[in-house]
Amino acid sequence: MSLVSEEFPDEVPLRAEEITIPADVTPERVPTHIVDYSEAEQSDEQLYQEISKANVICIVYSVNNKKSIEKVTSHWIPLINDRTDKDSRLPLILVGNKSDLVEHSSMETILPIMNQYSEIETCVECSAKNLKNISELFYYAQKAVLHPTGPLYCPEEKEMKPSCIKALTRIFKISDLDNDGILNDNELNFFQRTCFNMPLAPQALEDVKNVVRRNMTDGVKGNGLTLKGFLFLHTLFIQRGRHETTWTVLRRFGYDDDLELTQEYLFPLLKIPPECTTELNHNAYLFLQSVFDKHDKDRDCALSPDELKDLFKVFPYMPWGPDVNTTVCTNEQGWITYQGYLSQWTLTTYLDMQRCLEYLGYLGYSIIHEQESQAAAITVTRNKRIDLQKKQTQRNVFRCNVLGARGSGKSGFLQAFLGRNLAKQKRIRDDHKSYYAISTTYVYGQEKYLLYVHCDLSQSEVTDVAVGVVMLVSDPHPCPFPLQKYFIDSKTPCMFIAAKSDLHEVRQQYGLSPLDFCRRHKLHPPQLFTCNTADAPSKDLYNKLTTMAISHPLRTPAWLHQLLVLILFVYLERVFFPISPSVCVPEPLLLWQPIR
Repeated sequence: MSLVSEEFPDEVPLRAEEITIPADVTPERVPTHIVDYSEAEQSDEQLYQEISKANVICIVYSVNNKKSIEKVTSHWIPLINDRTDKDSRLPLILVGNKSDLVEHSSMETILPIMNQYSEIETCVECSAKNLKNISELFYYAQKAVLHPTGPLYCPEEKEMKPSCIKALTRIFKISDLDNDGILNDNELNFFQRTCFNMPLAPQALEDVKNVVRRNMTDGVKGNGLTLKGFLFLHTLFIQRGRHETTWTVLRRFGYDDDLELTQEYLFPLLKIPPECTTELNHNAYLFLQSVFDKHDKDRDCALSPDELKDLFKVFPYMPWGPDVNTTVCTNEQGWITYQGYLSQWTLTTYLDMQRCLEYLGYLGYSIIHEQESQAAAITVTRNKRIDLQKKQTQRNVFRCNVLGARGSGKSGFLQAFLGRNLAKQKRIRDDHKSYYAISTTYVYGQEKYLLYVHCDLSQSEVTDVAVGVVMLVSDPHPCPFPLQKYFIDSKTPCMFIAAKSDLHEVRQQYGLSPLDFCRRHKLHPPQLFTCNTADAPSKDLYNKLTTMAISHPLRTPAWLHQLLVLILFVYLERVFFPISPSVCVPEPLLLWQPIR
């Protein structure tokens, strides 16, 4: 009542009415609903209901009443704890009222209680009569909810909890833009601006580092803040009651009250219309390049197992399995190259956009690039049917489904695309094999990603509209099923590959042979291919497939093609055989007169 009226009431009722303090008059800008409890007017059941709805509880005792203080531990705290879940204790504020009646503080008696119960956020001594610390009391109550100590700090051990250390370590690694293990002045200022919308003055930066230097020997290195120094600063903030500083940092980097990354942060809303695909945009590739560069410490344009492990330390798990090494390009040591690294990100974006958003969230894309969310890194391509209608495409990733009988050479064809001949393929373990292969090719002077997918003929998506080209693999051995029946009515460009061309050809046992089928349906004849070579297999055939995929939306209908040829013929005729009134027109040219 003193808080609301800003004066002490002449008559104090047994129980004050429930009130709501509007958001615009509170420091934290949140509405606060205050509920009073009176043993004289309310039952235990009513008290239990209020406890179950509360976000924070203020236990009020009288500083001049010893029994009132004792009741805090003998009655109130046990009663509240019995009614709340052990894993989610309600924050408690101890309120020592009537401080105007005594000359001494009750804190000596209260401090042991605070040390005994970790759920006690703080203790405030106040006086409702002279309004001392009344508004501060409710500020601390709000703060206990919005910036709780429990998830951050263990009072018994006087140190931060492991989950808090883990979260702050991830934040440090993201903010360490050059990955040298320290936050220099530029990185500290970027961090400060990101979290608090303002940089630190040079003197303020030095003051922060001097505080760390005085308290720990390895907190500052090379005039930059180490991880130990960064964690020490946040421990200091918490110990001095400045929890909001640490919580502001944690929430800016996507953490909730349980120090877990929120679903809203990891999976921002991004609608993908049917028959559209997802690709990384230019800014996303620039970000991923910077991540690669900062972890490629030996500058060999490849990520060693240790470098890759260091890159993924900001993840709660290892996102890439051993099959990645057979999905993208690697160097002679089997390490993922720069090209392979970007290819794997491209593959993830194309196949599983939600997973890509999650990964970019762990890396802090939206924070480093100052975007609202990592959805800004994704480009949603337009429907391929529109590409076909407009006869142009802006896609950079093209999919090729690879079909064929078991043992026909599909896996070998995929691995050959990554530069691996038969000898290298034999060294791949069975449990490391991949159903995908992705890398870049150049078509019309532009770099494009070509994704090969090892498909089962039972899959319905083999002729899906998202597919750029379909490749049918046949080898010299008999084919156990008629491949051509799947594509007679398909509008997707198709090419036959005669794999294992280094072996002797045998007679086809089912339906038309690939050559006869190609002739009947006016397709390119089967392309000979083998990966049994001394060097890396040739890329010519792969470039042809990419050209087919890209050119498909640009194809000119047959009738239009014939008309264009006719117009070209007439144009050349007029250039080389100009017509004048005095010249007799030869009979063949009379045929083109209507077109003129």
